[in-house]
Amino acid sequence: MKKIIYIGLISTVLNTACEDMFEPAIENILPIEEAYTRPLYAQGLLLNAYNRVPTNSFNDVATDDAVTNDRASDYLKIATGQWTAINNPTDQWRNSKSAIQYINNFLEITDRVNWATNENITRMFNDRMKGEAYGLRALFMYYLLQAHAGKTDDGQVMGVPIVLKHEGLDDDHNHARNSFEDCMQQIYSDLQQAEALLPMDYEDISNASQIPAKYQNMGLSYEDYNRVFGADFRLRMTTRIVQAIRAKAALLAASPAFSDGSSTSWNDAANYAAIVIEQRGGITGIDPNGGRFYEAASVNAMSAGANTTEILWRTDRGGVNTDLEAQHFPPTLFGSGRINPTQNLVDAFPMANGYPITHPQSEYNPATPYANRDPRLSSYILLNGSTAGVNNSNINTSANSPTNDGLNRVETSTRTGYYLRKLLRQDVNLNPSSVSGQYHITPRLRMTDIYLAFAEAANEAWGPTAAGSQGFSAYDMVKAIRARAGVGTDNGDAYLESIKNDQSAMRELIRNERRLELCFEGFRFWDLRRWQSPLNTTAQGVSIQNNVYNVINVENRRYDSYMIYGPIPYSEILKYNNLRQNQGW
Repeated sequence: MKKIIYIGLISTVLNTACEDMFEPAIENILPIEEAYTRPLYAQGLLLNAYNRVPTNSFNDVATDDAVTNDRASDYLKIATGQWTAINNPTDQWRNSKSAIQYINNFLEITDRVNWATNENITRMFNDRMKGEAYGLRALFMYYLLQAHAGKTDDGQVMGVPIVLKHEGLDDDHNHARNSFEDCMQQIYSDLQQAEALLPMDYEDISNASQIPAKYQNMGLSYEDYNRVFGADFRLRMTTRIVQAIRAKAALLAASPAFSDGSSTSWNDAANYAAIVIEQRGGITGIDPNGGRFYEAASVNAMSAGANTTEILWRTDRGGVNTDLEAQHFPPTLFGSGRINPTQNLVDAFPMANGYPITHPQSEYNPATPYANRDPRLSSYILLNGSTAGVNNSNINTSANSPTNDGLNRVETSTRTGYYLRKLLRQDVNLNPSSVSGQYHITPRLRMTDIYLAFAEAANEAWGPTAAGSQGFSAYDMVKAIRARAGVGTDNGDAYLESIKNDQSAMRELIRNERRLELCFEGFRFWDLRRWQSPLNTTAQGVSIQNNVYNVINVENRRYDSYMIYGPIPYSEILKYNNLRQNQGW
């Protein structure tokens, strides 16, 4: 019987047509030509790029601002000596180059896509989405430069290969790196094209007279315009976002790590940032709640794609969830306590009177180190004795704490004596008996980033108090940011006044304000490198016993000097002999 079954199976195989055995079955993959009559298919190329825009990775734990209790963290590994061209969690080579590949494919077909039955509406759709594509391509080039630009062994500041066409399997992918300057000029070119095609924002208009001049003679109704440029598209690329990307890219290019290979000046960076600021009403347009954009009042205002004044661009708010809190609440609030701010960062917050804690006039008391401090300290960091969560639970992080919130008590306890508070909704409940989530937003671009970019560049270009054509200076911007935070409000910010004519002191203050305002949002890892600042500062914490505060070393940092620049992936160097690695890697 077994022999009969075996012969039957052989017969079945032999009587099967050869093409059925060896030719692949037809797959559900449409040829690109299908996109010409299927606009959703064409738009999918663009949406794929949107999906690749990076969000906060909490790379702060690779700096002197934080450590993590997650022993498997890739950022912990690179901070402690395991950063290589093979193991690189900062890598953007694959992600951003893939995004650019999709964008290039889109740009090659979009003019042939029937976006709508109406020819004029098709033109508007085509304009808008080409503008989005150019803006996104510039953004991904920025991410590539941030992660992979650097000096090669001959001292040249190199960027990445510039690829402006969709490449197929048969194309030659063995491209040499372009200079950093070439890459910056490509960014500026793409942003200029995007700015010419995109609206300032996506908002509905109420009558045809509000249609932009370039579309006025097309016989469009205001409904036609809203169909393409209306509020339904609020989370997509706009001119406002494009201008902010240009400001960020210029700041990178003017910074010490890259200025040798760039024609972009501090003056350029300041002026680009000022354009974005002026569009938001100048200094008087600063959102008073901008430093707490993650709290209920701001998040609840951002429904239906709308933004507060602080937020330039963000991800979709999505549904209610508990993800961030589950990762970062302390153990007694049923969280994993992953991000542990350092004593280094805590010490960077000044006193409420504006003076650094090391200054003779600060009135800092090491016996009560959290008293009379910058209000941002307790807003952003969960301190010993703070209350948190829906029940305002007391959090005890001391070394002899009776709870698992104490220093190094269990695997999910703090390693530094501090927990993260910023970005977390205190009205989230993780108690298994009554779990309740809340809405969250993740910024892609914040105005505070642009305010501080302007302050940094303006101070370097013109000094602390000189104003450009905008009518405000680095000093004015820093004063406004600190006043919003509640710093120096009782004494006219005497410390700021004492250094306002000292460019070097102002530089340090601006960098520190950037550290505080943007902490835990993934900025410091990149800032230290573009400033060529020390990377090996030991991450410290505090051990509190019987109300005595002792600073402890928690984690050494092990970076070599060449690591101000990231590597080209080793796998790419092996594949393509035209690629040159950054020095040291």
